[in-house]
Amino acid sequence: MTAPAVSFAETVEKYLNVPRLPTIWCPGCGHGIVIGSLIRALEETGIPRHETVVISGIGCSGRAFGYFNTCSFQTTHGRALAFATGVKLANPRLTVVVLMGDGDCASIGGNHFIHACRRNIDLTAIVMNNDVYGMTGGQQAPTTPTGSVTSTTPYGNPDPTFDLCQLARVAGASYVARTTTYHANQLQSYIRKALTHKGFALVEAVGACPTQYGRMNRLGDAVKMLLWQKENALSFQAAAKLSPSELAGRVLVGELVCEERPEYVASYQQVIEKARAARAARVHSEESASRPPAGRGTPGTGTGR
Repeated sequence: MTAPAVSFAETVEKYLNVPRLPTIWCPGCGHGIVIGSLIRALEETGIPRHETVVISGIGCSGRAFGYFNTCSFQTTHGRALAFATGVKLANPRLTVVVLMGDGDCASIGGNHFIHACRRNIDLTAIVMNNDVYGMTGGQQAPTTPTGSVTSTTPYGNPDPTFDLCQLARVAGASYVARTTTYHANQLQSYIRKALTHKGFALVEAVGACPTQYGRMNRLGDAVKMLLWQKENALSFQAAAKLSPSELAGRVLVGELVCEERPEYVASYQQVIEKARAARAARVHSEESASRPPAGRGTPGTGTGR
């Protein structure tokens, strides 16, 4: 017989710390959609809850760790991937999910992000990209679109933006995907693949911050910002046929990288085994050198004449 389907309510009770709900996120924030997609993906993969660790940084996204009924903790600003690397190396059998905001990941955490990609360590990194520092006043982030208004760029952002997916690709991540919070089913699918992928996996979830970014740029309410995601999302394949001017303002979505590469924990374990073998050989050599030659008496025993 086929097992009965698990309802979303049952999944919520299994993975989330229900007494702490509702969340403190603003109405219309995309972070709740990301969390919903994550817990559905966790249920689909069948990864044991007691072997799942959720780690978050600082900012609006940083509050997510407290809603999970798994092993979870919050780190210092920008250091979520550094802490997660330590957890994974200490206990490789754990599934480690890292939840970060775009500012947390790409600004103070940018160096950790690059090297986690380079090492291809088996972590699932989910970046909730809402184009701004939402919690601390709506300041410009590395992902803020050029020309956008923020509290620190009131006359428009003059800086070019980071493309997190392209950055992860060239840095060496072996799974890279992007979608929007409007496309929740696609987001769930990408997170599910990331959870089961052996290596560093990035899923960028482009969401909305109606309270800060939306108001300052007069983009309308949360519904209008979601509809903007629907109308402006474009697959990487379709984008390849268009000119730069035709791509202006569009959100490119899809799987950018999905490949097998040596995973860091496994490679590091090989180094440990080589070090152990070298030490054992050295100890054996030293012990052999300290033994007297075979067939000769031990000095001072009186066996000689």
